[in-house]
Amino acid sequence: MSGVQVAFHFNAVDPLGYTCRLLNKAVGRRARLVVCAPPAELNRLDQLLWLFQPLSFLPHARADSPEHVRARSPVWLCTHLSGDEPPDVLVNLTSETPVGYERFNRLIEVVSTLEQDRYLARQRWKAHVANGHTPDYFDVGKVSA
Repeated sequence: MSGVQVAFHFNAVDPLGYTCRLLNKAVGRRARLVVCAPPAELNRLDQLLWLFQPLSFLPHARADSPEHVRARSPVWLCTHLSGDEPPDVLVNLTSETPVGYERFNRLIEVVSTLEQDRYLARQRWKAHVANGHTPDYFDVGKVSA
């Protein structure tokens, strides 16, 4: 078993908006984060991060950005893990747990209110338990990031 801390953030009415708030808070604490999402969601998240706060900028880079850009960016956006990401925090917006998540210190699974997303999250939860993890549960409908 790896030492990764697994947390599920359930009931995100607006998963991308919630992720922006989560990233902003974590970057404020000097964390380095990787976000895995399907291509369309990744494109939308990239746009939202540019517009998230009108008077500030949340630095981020795509996995295919030049190395010097990624090196200066606390948030990396990708569709799958390549192995060269910083091993702090992985935020997962996909329907499956990314291969290679074990090398991160922390994994956050963001789950919407849609029943299909909740079902797939329950399957990932069971897989994490079977792998020896004890996931944490956060109801984001009751608290904000």
